[in-house]
Amino acid sequence: MLLSKMAAEGGGKEMNEIKTQFTTREGLAADLSKPIDKRIYKGTQPTCHDFNHLTATAESVSLLVGFSAGQVQLIDPIKKETSKLFNEERLIDKSRVTCVKWVPGSESLFLVAHSSGNMYLYNVEHTCGTTAPHYQLLKQGESFAVHTCKSKSTRNPLLKWTVGEGALNEFAFSPDGKFLACVSQDGFLRVFNFDSVELHGTMKSYFGGLLCVCWSPDGKYIVTGGEDDLVTVWSFVDCRVIARGHGHKSWVSVVAFDPYTTSVEESDPMEFSGSDEDFQDLHFGRDRANSTQSRLSKRNSTDSRPVSVTYRFGSVGQDTQLCLWDLTEDILFPHQPLSRARTHTNVMNATSPPAGSGGTNPGSNGNSITTPGNSVPPPLPRSNSLPHSAVSNAGSKSSVMDGAIASGVSKFATLSLHDRKERHHEKDHKRNHSMGHISSKSSDKLNLVTKTKTDPAKTLGTPLCPRMEDVPLLEPLICKKIAHERLTVLIFLEDCIVTACQEGFICTWARPGKVGLLSSQNQANSPSGTVV
Repeated sequence: MLLSKMAAEGGGKEMNEIKTQFTTREGLAADLSKPIDKRIYKGTQPTCHDFNHLTATAESVSLLVGFSAGQVQLIDPIKKETSKLFNEERLIDKSRVTCVKWVPGSESLFLVAHSSGNMYLYNVEHTCGTTAPHYQLLKQGESFAVHTCKSKSTRNPLLKWTVGEGALNEFAFSPDGKFLACVSQDGFLRVFNFDSVELHGTMKSYFGGLLCVCWSPDGKYIVTGGEDDLVTVWSFVDCRVIARGHGHKSWVSVVAFDPYTTSVEESDPMEFSGSDEDFQDLHFGRDRANSTQSRLSKRNSTDSRPVSVTYRFGSVGQDTQLCLWDLTEDILFPHQPLSRARTHTNVMNATSPPAGSGGTNPGSNGNSITTPGNSVPPPLPRSNSLPHSAVSNAGSKSSVMDGAIASGVSKFATLSLHDRKERHHEKDHKRNHSMGHISSKSSDKLNLVTKTKTDPAKTLGTPLCPRMEDVPLLEPLICKKIAHERLTVLIFLEDCIVTACQEGFICTWARPGKVGLLSSQNQANSPSGTVV
């Protein structure tokens, strides 16, 4: 059964080829040195990709690849059938593709973001026109607009989104697929209700553009990273910044939550709501990701029993460092008394070597990344937080779409997504600032968004962008240099963590207790170290 897939895309100095490999639930593929598919491109470079997990089987998988010249290609690396190319003549958008993702629950819809600041909704079953598309306004709001394609016959793109100012660097769908988080070069995080095209909330970076974004497994928190060298935690429910993390010395390129070490623990075991099997799943690793998400969803129920919560997420950056961070209940619920049981992270039911018996200090020069301790994972340290002051709710809840807009959307049957299927049964930050070039604005004359430059001096200190002393400051649990070139990929799997760098090297890092299993299955040139 396919659990996850990876493609090594343009990362080297002149890298313009794609190699595709797979991982399985039992571990990594037997021989990662031999790709199942290899494609070489001339004149353009692959910049991003996404597999359709909904339709993936052992015999077929749908892979979307975005390119530096603006095209998007659909290929099947297993069947090696004739591929489809979208925006081939670059009539839709000529700028670099920054992010491409399948719409959750759909076998045919996918969303593409460009450095022009535009996003486009495509359907694999439709073709692109032979002339440049004409658009009409469907919905407009603060710093965004959505257009439909005017055409006698249905053609791609179905929708055009214009978001913010400058490049749209990345977007991510919420776990339930209902919301879309976008980060742009103008430094804003914008969260939309995807179905109704409503803006749910916004957040401004402390400095510079935002480059990456991800959702917590339960969809209640969003983490961003960017040119301010910080990771920022934003509450989806409260629409406000709840913490910042400083550990990187350069731009943060990828942030990702680790669903396998996120934990929820009732302070009173007798009040644990769920079966004994659920309890064992949570603490001993059987179907951890699904169990964790279901348990986290109960945190916001009317039940007010005290609970210990820990979210683990990681980040990699251009400083070649991997940082691991913990979000604990004293950060998430600052006005709520701590439960009797200390918050801790369940680390895969694995044991770390005792101090002095093989454990490596994070600051050492070795390849392994372990935390010395006892056989039982030690309680996590409280975050090093600055004085916390209340920040008012800055976000507006998504409103109900009016009848006129609803009737317009229903013509395309795209925003309502009726075809969705059930899924299978700063240290004050005055140094180390990284100055970046803002991407050029879109030259599209149909862009009706009012583009007013935001004065950082006017946003700093507001709920949109609280000052450093106004929110807790997280320090990384682990921060280690793991590459020679800037890091571009971070993926958490059950048995390992996968990273990749600009040089094109893909490395697998074993979790504690998984080193022997990983080394016996993976003979590729990957580090033999471990991470917590």
